Amino acid sequence: MKFTYDPQDILRYFETLVNVPSPVGYYVQMNPVISRLAEELGLTVWHDNKSTAYITVEGVDNSRTVLVGAHLDTIGMVVRSIDGNGMIRVRQLGGINYNSVEGETVTIHTRDGRSYTGLLTCQSHSVHVFDDARTLERNENTMMVILDEPVSSKADVKALGIRHGDMISVDPRCQITPNGYLKSRFIDDKAAVACCLTALKYMKEQGLKPRYRTLFAFAYAEEIGLGGTYVPAEVSEYVAVDIGLIGPGYDGNERSVTICAKDASTPYDYELTNHLIALAENNKIDHAVDIFYRYGTDANAALKAGNNLRAAAFGMAVYCSHGMERTHIHGLTATTDLLLAYLLQE
Repeated sequence: MKFTYDPQDILRYFETLVNVPSPVGYYVQMNPVISRLAEELGLTVWHDNKSTAYITVEGVDNSRTVLVGAHLDTIGMVVRSIDGNGMIRVRQLGGINYNSVEGETVTIHTRDGRSYTGLLTCQSHSVHVFDDARTLERNENTMMVILDEPVSSKADVKALGIRHGDMISVDPRCQITPNGYLKSRFIDDKAAVACCLTALKYMKEQGLKPRYRTLFAFAYAEEIGLGGTYVPAEVSEYVAVDIGLIGPGYDGNERSVTICAKDASTPYDYELTNHLIALAENNKIDHAVDIFYRYGTDANAALKAGNNLRAAAFGMAVYCSHGMERTHIHGLTATTDLLLAYLLQE
């Protein structure tokens, strides 16, 4: 079946989402946005006590409930300490690659709602000054934030309202090329959320219901392995829409959807994975099947937490995961097509 939606909807949703900061555990700015986007589709968002955002869509058959999960949290940092000279030391939220984020603009979000930009850099920040500027390992002990404020002491920084534990988000630097390449931080996983919203928009415009009652879940702790640990009791099936990977030994590419057969710790449900593969084949959706190392999803977290359900995962493949990621609009549409095929059981 051909799903006739506008691919630009995916990109519009992505640009909206990616420019709202939401590092792990920081939902205060994003939850109102996801609620507004849902309201535009005539849908309502509700939250659990972990602030996971849910959208419930009644199905043709409501005797069964399935869940589609795509996480809204991104990798980020928190303020670890403040040096005597006003430099800010950090701890990571999720698997940051400091070599990739060095030189990036970051924003510190204070507990009282203020925000301050700064530059994330290595303490040996200049080849003209430091002998080890090129060789010093980039890690939590060598990286720091230089505030874009006239500060020269710890007291100056604290006077701005900045404290230990304040959240730090990273500039996404989203770019979309005329020939369809998407380059941005946090394609993982805001592009998947954009695919979900596009699928919901398509079903609304076409007057369609999913085959089964469906919960869409948008969590804020996937990057630390906790996003899918709570699952409403009625859910029997959890499908995570998350990035695929590109590398040696993988079949996935930017122009297709990757179905994940196994992640770092567990194979996904055999029959459900077969079902996704059959949906891709029958609907002529470009796809690959891969297994991933150093990788997990909210569906995996749901299994580890002991929930009684079947789990599967698929999504657009990206270059440079947890860095400046890249994919293509064809990968986004293939992901949306497979999601719609799954929802409608076409």
